Order: sequence, then structure tokens, then C-alpha cells
Amino acid sequence: MRISARADYAVRAVLELAVRQGGDPVKAESIAAVQDIPHKFLEGILGDLRRGGIVDSRRGGGGGYRLARDPAVITVADVIRAVDGPIVSVRGERPTGLTYTGSAQPLLPLWIALRANVRRILEGVTIADIAADALPDPVQALAAEPAAWENP
Repeated sequence: MRISARADYAVRAVLELAVRQGGDPVKAESIAAVQDIPHKFLEGILGDLRRGGIVDSRRGGGGGYRLARDPAVITVADVIRAVDGPIVSVRGERPTGLTYTGSAQPLLPLWIALRANVRRILEGVTIADIAADALPDPVQALAAEPAAWENP
């Protein structure tokens, strides 16, 4: 699985909004500068996040972006789906839509298991968890494994 630049930028933008929650709306230029995200690229991402119900926007001098929901109920999976669509796909298709024959038949349950594991992690971590530097214990345990940091 690859995390696209679009998904990475989206999570970082939503996280930036979460840590500024409660104040004035945040301008895209400010998010772009603080997170080192190309401004034009970020504008498109914020549009997708708005359409996905993750952020709200307000126009004008006092305008900008803010989270549409409490960061404790926005998961990383929600953000990625809003900008990239399904989290795990094979050749652009959801694994449940695939069929294999012959010796390739065992691939389908493998792809389904992969999707289930990825979803378990990304649906189990909220923006509030990240903002508080409090990843859930199972995620911390996986990240603490020395092999997790190696590039085979």
C-alpha cells in the first residue's frame, strides 16, 4: 500500500486545523506555509475535504477553514477516503470486486486480509489521537517493533 502525497497532505492539513480548533478559521495559505504543502495543491485537497464533510469553509476576510466535526470522531481513514477514495485497491478495484481462478485463487483472501488490517489501523486512529500525540496502544506497539523501521 502507498500513501499518496495527496493523502499525506490531507492528514497534515486536517491535523493543523485540529490543533488550531476553537480559534478563527485558518487560511489555506497558513496551512500550506506551516506544513510545507504547495498552496494550489492544498486548495484542491481542501475542496475534497469539504465535499467529504471533514472541513467547513468560509469566504471573505475572516474566512478560512475549520473542522466540520470534532477531531475525536474524524479518523485517518475518513481523511484518506475523502481525497483518495478506497483505502486499499488492487489495480484500482476494491478487493471484494475481484475474482481469481486457478492457482491465483488464494490471492483474494490475502488482499481482503490486507485491507482489513489497514482499515483496522487507519479507522482506529483519530485526528485527536495524533494531535494529542497519543496513538492507540496497538499502533504504538506496531511502531515500536524494530522491523517496522527497516526497509527490506
